[in-house]
Parts: sequence; structure tokens; C-alpha cells
Amino acid sequence: MTGAADGTSPRRILLVEDEPGLVLTLRDRLTSEGYAVESAGDGEQALVCARQQRFDLIILDVMLPRRNGFEVCRALREAGDLTPIIMLTARGHVADKVSGLKLGADDYVTKPFEMVELVARVEAHLRRVPSPAAGKGAYRFGSVDVDFRSAEVRRDGSPLEVSAREFQLLCYLIEHRGETLSREKLLNEVWGYEAMPSTRTVDVHVAWLRQKIEPNPRHPQFLLTVHGLGYKFVG
Repeated sequence: MTGAADGTSPRRILLVEDEPGLVLTLRDRLTSEGYAVESAGDGEQALVCARQQRFDLIILDVMLPRRNGFEVCRALREAGDLTPIIMLTARGHVADKVSGLKLGADDYVTKPFEMVELVARVEAHLRRVPSPAAGKGAYRFGSVDVDFRSAEVRRDGSPLEVSAREFQLLCYLIEHRGETLSREKLLNEVWGYEAMPSTRTVDVHVAWLRQKIEPNPRHPQFLLTVHGLGYKFVG
């Protein structure tokens, strides 16, 4: 459950979906799990809701009127909104999933899906504890500056386009610098999963992060691979 039963406020979810039947089904199920759910039927309405209110998680359909889910996700991340986003789509193509993740989405569920799976993913993302580094000021390694409060990363003084998940991963690595971290550990601590997705998820995000923070991504000096074990940050 979400906390309402123990007297705390329920976790708030923004559901962005234009199929009325699915909205009703998802709202009923999520409400029964203890969440407070607000819905938006198109991309423009979703952005208005997200800017005017605070949500703990956003469930975002890709195929939406006015502005599609990819555009909404991009606009939120560019505005500095780090709210976890789970994207829903009828498409199953890998390219669509990669596009969503690169824009900053945290997860991707393909329709049709089992309700129990979606609920489990929602719980996993909401269970994730913010990085301990988030409460600190800043950290510098090489020519890279990380501002934990503003969630900004700069290299040689210029801002880097870093997705919400990449930023969370970088924060966790910095907080645990010098430690060898397994893929499973990173999935559980950063993604909030317990071996649900493929560990390739971690490899892909590490590769994206290296492209942005390493002077030579082919020969990394900060984010190292420990063969057979995982990754280590030595910045």
C-alpha cells in the first residue's frame, strides 16, 4: 500500500491516457491500491497538470491527441521535472523504447499488459529512495560539475543533456565512488527493480553516461568496468 492507511498522504499519480475505458480501469485499480490518481486526456492537458501540481509518478501514453507522449516527456525533462515516468504504448518496436528512454522516461510498458505488472512497476519506482547525494551541494571530477540541488551536469562549463535516469545513476555512482557495484545492485537501488528487467538496461545507461562525461568514452577513466562484477566510479 501507499501510506494512506498509516495516516500519511497517498502517493499522487498523473495518468495521461485518451482511452476512456482504460482510464477508468487504471484509475479504479490504482485507487484500490491506495494511490490518488488524476487523469489527463491529451498531451497539452498533461503538461498543464504537471506544471501546476506535484505528482510522485506519471503514467504516460505515447499516442495522445495534441502532443504525443514523447513530446510531453521531452518538455517535462527540459523543464527540470524529474518525476518518474512510465510510458504506455501499443507499439512494441525496440526503436520506440529507446527513443522514450533517451528522452528521460524511466520505464516502458507495451499494451496489452497485465495490470499486476503495471502495478508492480509503479510500486518499484515509488519505492526507490532518492540518492543520498541529492541532499548535498555539488561534486566535481575532471572537467565535469554535478549540481545535486538543481539536477544539472556541466562539462567545461557547458550544460550536458542528461536524462533523469542518467542523473540518478550518476548520483548513486558518486555517492558510492570506489565501490564495485553489480548490475543487479544498480537495478535495485537506482531503478527500484528486483531483477525484473534485463541487466542490459544498466549497460545501456552506463554507455550513454560515458558518452557525456568521459574525455574518451572508448577508454573511460571515471566510470570503469570491473569485468565479471559490474562497474566502479573513481572520479
